Order: sequence, then C-alpha cells, then structure tokens
Amino acid sequence: MNRLAGVTSPYLLQHADNPVDWWPWGPEAFEEAKRRDVPVLLSVGYASCHWCHVMAHESFEDTATADYLNAHFVPVKVDREERPDVDAVYMEAVQAATGQGGWPMTVFLTPEAEPFYFGTYFPPESRHGMPGFPEVLEGVVAAWSDRREEVAEVAGRIVRDLAGRSLTAAEGGLPGEAELAQALLRLTRDYDEKHGGFGGAPKFPPSMAIEFLLRHYARTGAEGALQMAADSCAAMAKGGIYDQLGGGFARYAVDREWVVPHFEKMLYDNALLCRVYAHLWRATGSDLARRVALETADFIVRELRTTEGGFASALDADSADADGRHVEGAFYVWTPAQLREVLGEEDAAFAAAYFGVTEEGTFEEGSSVLRLVGSGEADDPARIADVRARLLAARELRVRPERDDKIVAAWNGLAIAALAETGAYFDRPDLVERATEAADLLVRVHMGDVARLCRTSRDGRAGDNSGVLEDYGDVAEGFLALASVTGEGTWLEFAGFLLDIVLEHFSGEGGQLFDTADDAEQLIRRPQDPTDSATPAGWTAAAGALLSYAAHTGSEPHRAAAEGALGIVGALGPKAPRFIGWGLAVAEALLDGPREVAVAGPVAGELHRAALLGRAPGAVVAVGEGPDAGTEFPLLVDRPLVGGEPTAYVCRHFVCDAPTTDAGELAAKLGG
Repeated sequence: MNRLAGVTSPYLLQHADNPVDWWPWGPEAFEEAKRRDVPVLLSVGYASCHWCHVMAHESFEDTATADYLNAHFVPVKVDREERPDVDAVYMEAVQAATGQGGWPMTVFLTPEAEPFYFGTYFPPESRHGMPGFPEVLEGVVAAWSDRREEVAEVAGRIVRDLAGRSLTAAEGGLPGEAELAQALLRLTRDYDEKHGGFGGAPKFPPSMAIEFLLRHYARTGAEGALQMAADSCAAMAKGGIYDQLGGGFARYAVDREWVVPHFEKMLYDNALLCRVYAHLWRATGSDLARRVALETADFIVRELRTTEGGFASALDADSADADGRHVEGAFYVWTPAQLREVLGEEDAAFAAAYFGVTEEGTFEEGSSVLRLVGSGEADDPARIADVRARLLAARELRVRPERDDKIVAAWNGLAIAALAETGAYFDRPDLVERATEAADLLVRVHMGDVARLCRTSRDGRAGDNSGVLEDYGDVAEGFLALASVTGEGTWLEFAGFLLDIVLEHFSGEGGQLFDTADDAEQLIRRPQDPTDSATPAGWTAAAGALLSYAAHTGSEPHRAAAEGALGIVGALGPKAPRFIGWGLAVAEALLDGPREVAVAGPVAGELHRAALLGRAPGAVVAVGEGPDAGTEFPLLVDRPLVGGEPTAYVCRHFVCDAPTTDAGELAAKLGG
C-alpha cells in the first residue's frame, strides 16, 4: 500500500495498491520534491473514467515504470471530482498549451507547483502519433537535469499567462432580449436537425441548453425553441445513450446519432436530464418525457442512493463480461444469441427488431446497444413491458459496474432539485422524501456547525476538501426547489446561509465570481470559469440561486450579485450558447421577473400544484398556511385567505396581480 491508503476517494483507493509511490495532493508532496530536487508528476482522473483505468493498468501497475517514476519524480494522484479547483487550474494550462484536454490528465510540475509539460493519456509505447509514457518520463528527466533554466522559463511564462486571465462579468452588460435572441439563433445554426442535439461526434446531452430553450419558449412562445428541445429529448430517449431497460443516461454518445454511448453513468447528467424531461412534460404533456423523467429518477434512487441517504457519484463504464474480461459496456450490450437465451426464439426476434439488435452488432464483437427503433410499443405495449422485465432480470445476473460511492455536494444539490420537482409533478411523494433525506445529509455531514460546505463525503464521513462555488450554487438551488415543493422554510434558510457565504467569500469586483473561496488553498491561479460544461458552472449556478433567493426574500444584495454575475452571459451567450446554457436559462428568469408566487393554503393542495406546474421561467413558489407561515417564507407575509379559501398571489417587477382562489386562473397567470 502507498500513501493513498485510508483516503476517502474511491478513485484514489483504486491506486492504493499500485507500485507507484503515490502521494495525495498537499504541501507534503511538494516539500518532498524540493528536498529531493525532482519534478512532480501530477496525474488527475476520476473513478468511472475508462482511459484512466487503461493507463493505470498499462503503466501505473507496471513495476518497471513505477520504479522509474519513484526514482525520478514525486508522483501525485488527484481525484478531479474531489478537487475541481486543482483540476481546473491545470486543465486550463493543458488546453492553452495543447489545444485540447481530457482525462487522464498528466502534468509535470516544478516543486513550486508550476506546470512545464502536459498531456492526457500516454500509451506504454509509441503508437498513433503519441509518444510512449516511458519516453515521456525520460524526456522530462533529461530536460530537468540538463535544461533546468529552460524548464523554469516555460513554467514561469505559463503561470504569468494564467494569472492574466481574470474575468470581469460586467463587461458584457446585463443580457436582454437581443442577446437571448442571438443565442437562440446561434443554437439553431449548431442544431442537428436529423439526429437532435448540437454539433457532431462525440455528442453530449445538452441538458442546460435545453433548459434555456424551454424557458425561452415559455417566455416568448418561440415554437422553434420548443421543437429543438422536444426533438433532442426524443432522440436521446430513443438512442443508445439511454438505458432502455434500467433507465438513466450514459455520459455521452461516441457518434452523432446517439447509438453507442461511453457507458459510464454520472449522477450529474441524470439529475440534470431528469429535471429537463420533467420540465418538457410540464410544457408539452409528452408521455415519453413523463416516462423518461420517472425512469431516470427511479434509476438515481435505485442504483446511486447510499445507505446514508445521499447519492453516489457514478457507475463505471467497464465491468466483467461472460469470459471474465473487464471491458467497456459489458453490462449493457446484447447479441441475438443472448436475447434468444433469455426470451426464446419468437420473443427474441420481436425484441431484436424493436431494440435494434443485429447479427453484425452496433458495438464491439457483434454486440448491440439497445435502442428504440421499432414500433412494437405502440402496437403491443404489454409484450414490450414483459420483454423489458425479463431482459432486465437477466441483466441483473451479470457482473455490475463498480460504483463511485463518494457524495459530491454539488451533484447531490442537482439531484435534490430534480427529485423534488419530479416527485411533485407526478404525485410521487417517495421521490420528495429521497430528496429530503439527501438534503438532510448535506446539512448534517457537509455543512457541519458553521454552514461552510465540504466538497465530498463517504460512508457518512466528511472529506478534507472545501466546497467550491458550484457546491454552494447547486446545493442552494436544490434547497430552494425543496422549499417550494415541501413548504418547509428551513430549506430557504439554509440556502440563505450558503448564498451569504458566496457573497462574502466568492465574489470579486465588477460582478465576477471565483470558483474557490478567498480563504481556500492558494494555487498558482485562483480558478474562475463561467462556462457550463457537464454541469452548470459555479458562476451560473450561483447566479441562478442568488436570483431565486432574492425573489423569495426581496434581498437587494442577492439580486444585485445575481445581475452582476449575469453580465458574463451577455458577453458569451450570443457567441457560445452551447457552453453557457444554464446562464442563459437564468437570464430568461431574470427577464421574466422572476415571478413570485405565494400560496396561502395547504402544501400539495390544488393551488400549490398549479403554482409548481406553472411554466414561467424561474418562478419561485412559497406555500404555507396559518399565522406563522410568514416567518418561514417572506412572500407569505400579509397574504390573507380570500373568503376563507386557499389563495394565490403572483407578483413580479414590484407589481402584484389580484389574488385568486382558482387553480385554472393561477395556471393562466403562470403560463400553465
């Protein structure tokens, strides 16, 4: 065992038995590098990363490679999901130097943590134009020994370049109608009309861009925006990226047709997509959207929920096949022969036609990824349900992919919002209960006694790493959604605690936000990225939560901070809308108000349901009854019942409509 034994990260624990003498990130590793006068090898990955596993098996488990590494470097292993700040800083350097990035990320550093040579995956020997990892190590050692001044010059130049990249949000101005219209036009140009989604291969689920499209449609009635959202969701739900038996989405498709996924399943993707499909159903009443939202919610609860009540980070892409080989997708793919073994000849032929399983296969070695290519569901839904159930039962006997069971605060915040809303929309109180239990875990374990978030926990034990901006923004978002659904004002209060910390410790001049707190560990650069990638950026997540909290409470500092942060959306939205989708969605809420809905009446009553199903972008809902309701929700202060009946009040831009006791009238006020 090396120095990774006893850490909380499942990814680091995967490397605890390597012959490489790994160090976790920390000052001790860099002090050791200074003492020995050797460079640091920084290797960054995550537990469900396929190529991380490949490089580990080929190089880090190889004794000769490990011996050379140990003799000439201080090797440091980082879980990017535990330390997104470390990952972000060095990934920015990798992308600036090479024009691309990804994981595993391999960076060589001076003992002062300054980067001077970069890469991602390196094979064990040269191939496909890539140098072999031993060659790379030998080249770095030679440069360190013989050209130290050149190494120092390169490292210094990179650090100076990174230090000069600070952003000012206000430069873009507050996003308005013109900027959002330009963003929609750019998305339309990038849209894949044949297959849905945006761009080519590999194709990632555009959950945040779809949220923008749905909100834009709700505010403006733009049918083209709704069509792009609905068609993209349908294409994904019918493709191989969606698990047609167990529900839930894979990370991305390797092709533009959504046929073959990269099979890892991430909590954040599924939380974001669960919410998107629920919102699509709210906008259209689509049966497909309803089914996928519920199946994805059930997948999250069934396969990612931990015994402590939170949600695990991911399921691995790889697992053992029938021959005991550890390969990608083994748990999910089928051959015609495997269908016949489970279903018999007649049902196997039916299932093959319906799910697109062919003799040639759509994946590797004649296997196929299940998709919806037939029309059998419409013709014989009972038969399809029976076939699905039998295939799922048979699949449960296979070796399951490993689970990364650490709890990431931000991603649990996304899951809380998705499960709370999905449970409310579809009368599934069990989903709301699971969301509440996850929120309880975040308060109990991640917030501790001082309301400062830690990034991760495992087995009910908080990790050592401080929460970053996305943790504060996404957890606050989850708490705010839970408050609206449950009528429990304590979640609004907890959201306020977190957002006050954002104002105090993550804010800069001119509306800018930073990914790390002002009292966090100082890296070579204070990371700051406003672009949405796989998840909402901390910047845009915080902006959305600040805006919602301000609508709930009337707090001018929170509103001002949200508007200041949204300046970056005005600058980036028209140019790169695919990479600031959540920011655009928040901007839609800003243009709409957002509307403030106070329901003086029972939780889960008819008016409360109408409020939650309202399509107005980013509308906030406060619900409660009795004289004390206003102490938990400021929107309920001085909101009397009308004629003794439950009553709803809708306000925006400091103007309120007449109160109503009619759910249909309330729905009309909110675009329902």
